Amino acid sequence: MTVLTNKHSVATLQPLDPMVAGSRRTLSEVVGAYVALTKPRIIELLLITTLPAMFLAADGFPPLWTALATMVFGTLSAGSANVLNCYIDRDIDARMRRTRRRPLARHQVSPRAALIFGVALGVISTVGLGLTVNWLAAGLSLLAILYYVFIYSLLLKRRTAQNVVWGGVAGCLPTMIGWAGITGRVDWAPLVLFGVVFFWTPPHTWTLAMRYREDYAAADVPMLPVVASERRVAIESVLYTWATVLCSLLLWPLANTTPFYVVAAVVLGAGFLWEAHRLLARVNAGLTGVALRPMRFFHLSNAYLALLFLAVAVDSLL
Repeated sequence: MTVLTNKHSVATLQPLDPMVAGSRRTLSEVVGAYVALTKPRIIELLLITTLPAMFLAADGFPPLWTALATMVFGTLSAGSANVLNCYIDRDIDARMRRTRRRPLARHQVSPRAALIFGVALGVISTVGLGLTVNWLAAGLSLLAILYYVFIYSLLLKRRTAQNVVWGGVAGCLPTMIGWAGITGRVDWAPLVLFGVVFFWTPPHTWTLAMRYREDYAAADVPMLPVVASERRVAIESVLYTWATVLCSLLLWPLANTTPFYVVAAVVLGAGFLWEAHRLLARVNAGLTGVALRPMRFFHLSNAYLALLFLAVAVDSLL
């Protein structure tokens, strides 16, 4: 909200009083604030890994109702985890440029309301998955919420540079939820997809943290780029990228994929590895900060994961 702070009418941003702001906001603004709490962009990434796992499990098109129910209640489950993360991290979000426009940081939603909203989404998603899909998928969904909230947000994030390594487990579980939704069990194939997301998460997150290193430092969050040299971050990113690509190739023998998937995984993996090594080369050349172009790797990693899982779905139809 823009206010005039002096006789020269200099506009500055001032914190909004939640009661005053609430009385002036329209219904669409209120709904928008609650939707923003769920972090829709992160949900999109999770759904990208859920649906292809269902195609793989069904060896073709999954049953429409099961797929729809899994995606709808999976969205609510991911939304629950993200809302509760916003509740826990509201102090951090208010101190970081990248996150200070989130609803809790701007006082668009009260902490109590956010907490109730997050818990409600978790209950609805778990019960909904159990009743419409199966209780194994529901249990894995609940595990993802609890892990993200208690293990990552409360235990790891503010205490160790390994936060996104082990905390990333929650983001890997949608592959198993999608598989379990179709088969009612867990097999090696979804565990391979789980491993792909597990190894992919650290370099993806670390390159974002390289770009916003000062933000994390100001918020006292010990992300690896905050506590280690850029060279170490680049080297570890290369190693995790190699692990990601090698793990992706395990799906060929374990899920009996066609050559289409193998070619796609090799080509996409080669591009992913090329960019990881280019990041390390820029560090070795003495470049620092923005000149390292860490966001180039970050955006490429998003494309890599989306296209790899698309290849999984397409391969299941061949």
